[in-house]
Amino acid sequence: MIIKESAENYLEAILVIKNNKGAVRSIDVANELGFTKPSVSVAMKNFREAGYITVEKDGTISLTEKGLEIARGVLDRHQLIAKVLMRLGVDEKTAYEDSCKIEHSLSEQSFAKIKEYFEKH
Repeated sequence: MIIKESAENYLEAILVIKNNKGAVRSIDVANELGFTKPSVSVAMKNFREAGYITVEKDGTISLTEKGLEIARGVLDRHQLIAKVLMRLGVDEKTAYEDSCKIEHSLSEQSFAKIKEYFEKH
C-alpha cells in the first residue's frame, strides 16, 4: 500500500503516542509533529474517512487494523535504520532525524536487505 510521507508520519505519531500515553487526541498529534490543531483536525477527518483511524465521541483517536499496519511498518523502518546508523557511529539524535528522512524513500527490497544484514551482524 502506498501512502504519502506526511500520512505515514501522522500514523506513526499516533502509534508512538498511544504506546507512550495510552490515549491519543488531536492535540497530542499536533504537539508531537509541531503542526497546528486545525491542520491536524483536517488530517484526522481524512484518515477517518479513508479507514485508517476511528475517533470516539470524547476525541480519543485509535488506529484501525489498516492504519496500525502502516504505522507499525513505518515505526519498524524508523527504528531499524536509526539503529544501523548508530552502529555505524552516528549519534542518536542525528540517527533518528536521518532515519525519519530515509524511511520514506527506501524501497521494500533495500529495507529487507538492510534488516537481514543487521540481524546477522
